[in-house]
Amino acid sequence: MDEQRLTAFFKDLHAHPEVSGSEFRTTGKLREALEEAGVRILPSGLQTGLVAEVGGLRPGRVIGLRCDIDALPVCEESGLAYASQNEGVMHACGHDFHASALLGAALLLKEREKELCGTVRLVFQPAEEYGNGAQAVIATGLTADVQEFYALHTYPPFPAGTLGIKEGPVMAAPDAFHIRIRGKGCHGAQPHKGISPVPAAAALTLALQSATGLVVDPFSPAVVTVTHLAAGNTWNVVPEAALIEGTVRTLREADRTALRGRIAAAASACAGAYGCTARFEWEAGSAAVVNDPVLCAAARDIALSMGFAVDRQEDTMSSEDFSDYLKSAPGVFIRVGTGGEYPNHHPRFTADPAALWPAAQFLARLAETRGREK
Repeated sequence: MDEQRLTAFFKDLHAHPEVSGSEFRTTGKLREALEEAGVRILPSGLQTGLVAEVGGLRPGRVIGLRCDIDALPVCEESGLAYASQNEGVMHACGHDFHASALLGAALLLKEREKELCGTVRLVFQPAEEYGNGAQAVIATGLTADVQEFYALHTYPPFPAGTLGIKEGPVMAAPDAFHIRIRGKGCHGAQPHKGISPVPAAAALTLALQSATGLVVDPFSPAVVTVTHLAAGNTWNVVPEAALIEGTVRTLREADRTALRGRIAAAASACAGAYGCTARFEWEAGSAAVVNDPVLCAAARDIALSMGFAVDRQEDTMSSEDFSDYLKSAPGVFIRVGTGGEYPNHHPRFTADPAALWPAAQFLARLAETRGREK
């Protein structure tokens, strides 16, 4: 596959996006292209997404290259000639770019398979946006022997030709909390005959704004955000209960544990102060993505040797289930500059196709080089 055909493949994926768990056409197109090139597709039992393999003819390391393939429930407003044809669904995070780049790398590696040391495991992962796709892939057992993992992600702040490579934490752990405060409902004209959960919910919402400052080192990034506050359904009734929901983003496990305890304690204290009770629920997401410094240095050297500009990229508290793979082996999550005026998840997000072929070449070179490592 050459640059022109790969770009056409990318535009086709962009025009036909599919949300998490429904990536049937996308999977079919990837399977068709891989099989046409003679790339081995491994039996996985996955409903969507697939795992393929190149190499294994010469001794070497097992290198994992992973992409995500799902889209978002976003109405596209990009104005592209190849904009989404599926109403209300859009590749607003560049997963079409990721899948195409990995496909290009797979086909380049296949062309050089006889000279390839080691094995390259190619993971086309479904359902990253829902946060459970990585676990589904890992459950197949097909990544158990991978010794190093790598992934690319579109990055609008950088132009095509620039890669962002940064050691240490690069994406946050995304946890959710749900707090149900229960009082005693009554008529709004007789509040003394009930126990309103509203003041307790309001007090707790304010208290959570200072949660990070009380338990997290000021030099350690952490975020607590209340995103949903609800109570009652009419103007003259004191409600029985109130609901507070939000997200916690941390880069260190110690901060994650400390904030969970702090929020639970605050919920109990605020509810009790107003004569209410609180039920606290914590919904754990993936861990923070932490890049291995040694592998970062190797990836940076390869990128520079290929003529890429390399930057560290800005820190972010967004999340990625790529961290699930890093529980079994080290890896690097790399940002690939794709230009564009709008950020990921925006209806007008775009990824410059000019960045696609170089990204595919970089992934292939990275896998080739690391496979030769002793």
